[in-house]
Amino acid sequence: MNSGRYTVSQVIELVERTTLSRLAARYGAEERVRHFKCRQQFICMVFAQMPSRESLRDITTCLNARAETLYHLGFTEPVAKLTLADANDQRDWRIWEDLAKSLMRKARPLHAGEDLGLDLENTIYALDSTTIDLSLTLFPWADFRQAKAGIKVHTQIDLRGPIPTCINITGARQHVVGWLDSLLFEAGAFYLMDRGYMDFTRLILIANAGAFFVTRAKCNLQFTRHYSKQVDRFTGLQSAHVGKPTLTKSRKAFPVLLRKVRFIDSETAKELVFLTNNLEIPALAVAMLYKMRWRIELFFRWIKGHLRIKHYYGTGPNAVKTQIWIAIATYLIIAILHKQLRLPGTLHRTLQLLSVHPFVKVTLNELLMETDHRTFINSDPNQSNLFEL
Repeated sequence: MNSGRYTVSQVIELVERTTLSRLAARYGAEERVRHFKCRQQFICMVFAQMPSRESLRDITTCLNARAETLYHLGFTEPVAKLTLADANDQRDWRIWEDLAKSLMRKARPLHAGEDLGLDLENTIYALDSTTIDLSLTLFPWADFRQAKAGIKVHTQIDLRGPIPTCINITGARQHVVGWLDSLLFEAGAFYLMDRGYMDFTRLILIANAGAFFVTRAKCNLQFTRHYSKQVDRFTGLQSAHVGKPTLTKSRKAFPVLLRKVRFIDSETAKELVFLTNNLEIPALAVAMLYKMRWRIELFFRWIKGHLRIKHYYGTGPNAVKTQIWIAIATYLIIAILHKQLRLPGTLHRTLQLLSVHPFVKVTLNELLMETDHRTFINSDPNQSNLFEL
């Protein structure tokens, strides 16, 4: 990362050339390709994310505006709109999925020391999904309802970061709870989920793996209390019972003890009922853990609001998944930069600065660090003031 390189080039350098070459070879993505290889496609799509380009024509027009810029980015000829469109449609989207997963493994250790405000050393994950609406006319393969199309992004994040650790993109019709069947659960970790994942046949998978879950109970839950623990009502806690599901089918699916915690949120005056298979941590910690689940909602809001997935550059499933995975990879690159350079502020601030300065030849540290304007004022007391009388 030196001042002789464009900022966008310095960002791209976080992805090693050997990594992309290995992934391209795995999926045969560069066979009989002379000019526009995977790295050029990646540069175009990351550039589209940073300054928020609206279309393929917008991307190619901006990149082709300065030939010397293309040369320094590694292009040997102007970028054609059709070439970029074909690459997004035809190159296997799993290249970018694998790339994003490698960046996840790189980002997580950098954020592992973040304090969550709880006296727990366990890894804490939040699970949820978000639906991205699409036009049924343009995306008929993603039919969801009678007049709507959509895809669903199932996500697990490590709350220290927050860094996504597992993402699965499916049709919007798939129910969220089915995703739990394909997950591998980490012993000793906590998994925070809303009541859409409330299914005892799936929750027992977490318990059997030696992990813990915290979820909201459905309003029709029938619960048999075995014993109770005292709670401090001044904290919002109302009760903490230990027992098992009442219904025979539910008890057969989940035969181990559960803890049911009733809590009143002081901000909304709403009563919330939580379930967990961890019987040791304080009841108030159960409520605080579930409150932290909302960080995954903030992650979804960040992705949808700041990365370019509202407007798609292609209508086929391969192009859509390519764009989503490269958007996630861009988020992870920003998260890695933020920690490596120890940048101030938020990830949003970092992305905004990169968005308005993609082709500036300055080090990333110099561009992204906060600068005190007073350093530009001459502070030498021995130099005379021009206007001093």
